[in-house]
Amino acid sequence: MADERSGQNAAVATWTGGWRCEVRAGGFDLVVDEPHTEGGTGTGPMPTDLLLASLSSCYALALAWAARKRGFELPDLEVEAIGSYTGPRLSSFELVVTTSLPTERLQPLLEPARRVCYVSNTLSRPPEITVRVADR
Repeated sequence: MADERSGQNAAVATWTGGWRCEVRAGGFDLVVDEPHTEGGTGTGPMPTDLLLASLSSCYALALAWAARKRGFELPDLEVEAIGSYTGPRLSSFELVVTTSLPTERLQPLLEPARRVCYVSNTLSRPPEITVRVADR
């Protein structure tokens, strides 16, 4: 996990109407939608839900990696990612780590996990986003 990656990953979203997309990512099919209260059909998570899922799962995997590097496992590990909205963006994130491992054993893992979590690293120094139109 700690090896740096190179190359590219891609996900393709195909709009299927309303507020719904079908997404192909990493060889998996996903549905992204808005809740009924926002005009969607509620058939999938919102895009920001997927961002929070990416952050929480990446950090959980990074914590598990950091523990294994020190010769132990993390029992009943859970990482909750909470995003706070300010207008049309998530302006802050909070990660809440829960495990029965004593805090004094968990605390030294937090920073090494942050350093190897690709999602938190990306969010802490956002990459440039460019948009281009492809020919059909």
